Amino acid sequence: MSNRLARSTSPYLRQHAENPVDWYEWGEEAFAEARRRDVPLLVSVGYAACHWCHVMAHESFEDERVAAVMNSRFVNVKVDREERPDLDAAYMAATQAMTGQGGWPMTVFATPEGDPFFCGTYFPPVPVGGRPSFGQVLDALSRAWRERRDEVRGGAAELLAHLGGRTAPGGAVPGGTAAEGGAPAEGDAPAEGAAAGDAEPGGADAGGPALDLDAVAQVGGLAVEALAATYDAEHGGFGGAPKFPPSTTLEWLLRRHARTGDERALAMATGTLEAMARGGMADQVGGGFARYAVDATWTVPHFEKMLEDNAMLLRIGVHWWRSTGSDLARHVVEGTADWLLRDLRTPEGAFASSLDADTDGVEGATYVWTRATLDEALGAEDGAWAADLLGVTAAGTFEAGTSVLQLRHDPAPEDEVRFARVRRALLRARSARPQPARDDKVVAAWNGLAIGALAEAGAALERREWVAAAVDAARVLDTVHTLAGGDGLLRLARTSRDGAVGTAPGVLTDYAAVAEGFMVLGGVTGDPHWAARASALLDTVLARFRAPGHGFRDTADDQTDPVVARLSTRPDVADGPSAAGQSAAAGALLARAALTGSATDRQAAELALAGPLSVAHQHPRAVAWALATAEAVLDGPREVAVVGRADDPGRVALVRAAVRSPAPGLVLAQGDPDEVADDPAAVGLLRDRPLVGGRAAAYVCRGFVCDRPTTDPGALRASLA
Repeated sequence: MSNRLARSTSPYLRQHAENPVDWYEWGEEAFAEARRRDVPLLVSVGYAACHWCHVMAHESFEDERVAAVMNSRFVNVKVDREERPDLDAAYMAATQAMTGQGGWPMTVFATPEGDPFFCGTYFPPVPVGGRPSFGQVLDALSRAWRERRDEVRGGAAELLAHLGGRTAPGGAVPGGTAAEGGAPAEGDAPAEGAAAGDAEPGGADAGGPALDLDAVAQVGGLAVEALAATYDAEHGGFGGAPKFPPSTTLEWLLRRHARTGDERALAMATGTLEAMARGGMADQVGGGFARYAVDATWTVPHFEKMLEDNAMLLRIGVHWWRSTGSDLARHVVEGTADWLLRDLRTPEGAFASSLDADTDGVEGATYVWTRATLDEALGAEDGAWAADLLGVTAAGTFEAGTSVLQLRHDPAPEDEVRFARVRRALLRARSARPQPARDDKVVAAWNGLAIGALAEAGAALERREWVAAAVDAARVLDTVHTLAGGDGLLRLARTSRDGAVGTAPGVLTDYAAVAEGFMVLGGVTGDPHWAARASALLDTVLARFRAPGHGFRDTADDQTDPVVARLSTRPDVADGPSAAGQSAAAGALLARAALTGSATDRQAAELALAGPLSVAHQHPRAVAWALATAEAVLDGPREVAVVGRADDPGRVALVRAAVRSPAPGLVLAQGDPDEVADDPAAVGLLRDRPLVGGRAAAYVCRGFVCDRPTTDPGALRASLA
């Protein structure tokens, strides 16, 4: 018999609908039941593509005896961390404070008010390696609640007090568990006491210049020095295993090289990108990247594939390609974009969240190969050739003699056609296998990232279908996820599924990522609607997400969950797999300032960078998106207005030259000057920009100073170099 989760819009929660556990969704119904029965909450947090979440569910939540104990002694709450990143972050901070590590599944025992008093991750069904069984944990904590209530509540109060003075952590291992060692995620933790609103470089305050740009430039140089000390020159990446795609760091390094010519920054970025692209973490057949590599050589992936990661890596791939002209970079861009459209697109036109790591309960079963399966798919001759090229060995590089495909060297030029044919055949054969489950909920922030990436990639590589897909996804966000609030501000829902909007409100990263994606799309298509919608979302950010000091809170001031409010007293400035909300908001506001000339937006963006930049010289990976945004600040950013008729080849050529420029944070607008003059809602950057001699023209401004307009794409490229 199904439990309450059968009614959920979350695929992850619905996976637990047939459990014998009497699950609740997070909310007042669960709190009221815990108060009525005078029992603690057991909050289990995970996500659909998490391997160890599935393991714990099978071992414990599907067990009738374990479920009976859970049901009789606790009120049990299931949380999808992708729907509720605010709640996940709050409880993860508590878990890390209590245990020194974190990961998913996350298991939190809390008072009926939601205050945590015991936290952990995966618990096995029997004691293993000194770790108690889940049953033992249930027994001990229910007894403590009955017999030592004051002590339990006192411990929860002490934890809340500790978290009140904490610095936001750098994150935890997605899919990781304490059983796997609880390794830290990509990004260092900022130094204790450094958070939003602390002293910014140059000592500016809200009444003066927002940032001392000379000091910011100096911080960038120190950050490169600190980062170089952790660079793995042999294998690429930073630190040891496991290795996550350091996406925000890579974007910062590429922007820094583009602005300063820093060859060391470029070498670290391209060394890492090439290692990732050639290893097993890259899907050599279907395109895209797995969540992370379990080893230091990028050989064996954790096989889940996430929209968030791939959207970021797609855009970074474009920036890698335009900085170097690398054929491998172009291959990465094409493979990742095609994978997004083929495997993650929903019927409504947006993008699903992820593909599972497991297929029928076996991790990686869809993706691995042996010599025999290669021969079966390709024939003996092509099978032997592919095995040599793609690293399929008799001993195997994964489990049970199977191998993960790698591309440690390119095929010879005369074999390129053969390689393309082999890849198509392998993809056909793999598509006939059982496939991993797909979490088909639509997350606003991740779709915002995908919209910007596909729009920019499509414009740069002249792939109209990618731009069209970006428009389709934007329409879903615009019509399904956005609604007018009672205060007249535009509000954003975080998730939807099958065209039905979810109940979780958007968090800061949703507003920032969607706004930036819409602005990029407007620049590429010339449709002013997208800039207008982005502007409305950023108005909400300024009105509802302001935090004490100069930063932004992660949730709107009128939509913050009371538990989150108690646990999260400071904004999180540390990047995880993607940009922290504060730095993402700074980047989006900086872009709007470039489009509109708003000094208020510019100052808000710079002030929001102050806290993260104050620790960047020590912990660059933890605040890399702030560093990337600072590169855009230092570069201007470049403002490019292209005017001409929509069907004018000259306008098209100028736009292409602009999107292929590596200038950090470049902001693009395009339009017909006659239409702009008649449209009061037109982008400000386009106003008073006439044609030049009747021809399409580009106007470039930087730091409040504008160049002479040009009709020549070559001259435009030179001015943006």
